[in-house]
Amino acid sequence: MFIAMNRFKITKGFEAGFEEVWRQRDSYLHTVEGFKSFSLLKGGEFDDHTLYASHTIWESKQAFEAWTESEAFRKAHGQAKAPKGTYLGHPNLELFEGVNL
Repeated sequence: MFIAMNRFKITKGFEAGFEEVWRQRDSYLHTVEGFKSFSLLKGGEFDDHTLYASHTIWESKQAFEAWTESEAFRKAHGQAKAPKGTYLGHPNLELFEGVNL
């Protein structure tokens, strides 16, 4: 198993617009071999932002990497963007590989 997670700090007051962009976009993930699931998670609220994370589960690191080089990836990331001021900094990408215990 392989998990890719992006953490987003969304400026207070921009949460509804951010969620709508994700609700309306087609990720094309369902067309990619090795994709298992996707979730958008809403975390805690802070003085200047709300924390969100996009969370995808893949069969393997290789499946995730193949997606990042695919036409599906380019199409998904070429869609409508959130309004200026939505993001408080760049997303923080975190990658995790399952550990066999």
